[in-house]
Amino acid sequence: MDELIAFDHNLFLELNSHHSPFWDAAMILISNKYVWFPFYGVLVGLFIYFYKRKGWLMVLSLGTSVGLADFISSGILKPTVARLRPCHDLTLGQVVNAVDGCGGQYGFVSSHAANAFAVAIFVIMLLPKKQWGFKLLLLVWAMAISYSRVYLGVHYPGDITGGALIGIATAWLSMYFYKQASERFSFWQS
Repeated sequence: MDELIAFDHNLFLELNSHHSPFWDAAMILISNKYVWFPFYGVLVGLFIYFYKRKGWLMVLSLGTSVGLADFISSGILKPTVARLRPCHDLTLGQVVNAVDGCGGQYGFVSSHAANAFAVAIFVIMLLPKKQWGFKLLLLVWAMAISYSRVYLGVHYPGDITGGALIGIATAWLSMYFYKQASERFSFWQS
């Protein structure tokens, strides 16, 4: 375990050490959850416009995916594991480039990564197979948000990996709920 933690610290230091004014501003923007609200609104609107009642079930299932991811990451794991963010770690504090402040005390797991992957994976599973370009774009979007957290100095790569896994798991669970509800209840068919 000590070797894994040391690897995580070293990888963090390498990824966090390369900065420029352009990328600082870009990563702050990418990491800002409010920037993505119009995207979420368009996504919800498209679900409802194209799928009517079934679209509302998609929105409910997507919300469940993100809500679970956020609750597990912020409500359960962060306070239970209590792993300090890199910018709060006294052994790293002097070398961390915390570009936009440090955030809360604990960082395992990243809620940004969990939520972004919960959205991306759920929508990827909803899309038809031929939509591979949009699927790839969603995956890149989730990875960019996740990487921004390391760049900004508030999460270790292990925090990101854990968050991504939580997001993927909640997306799969919510997709299971969505499929069961859409197949069993005729109300959601139209």
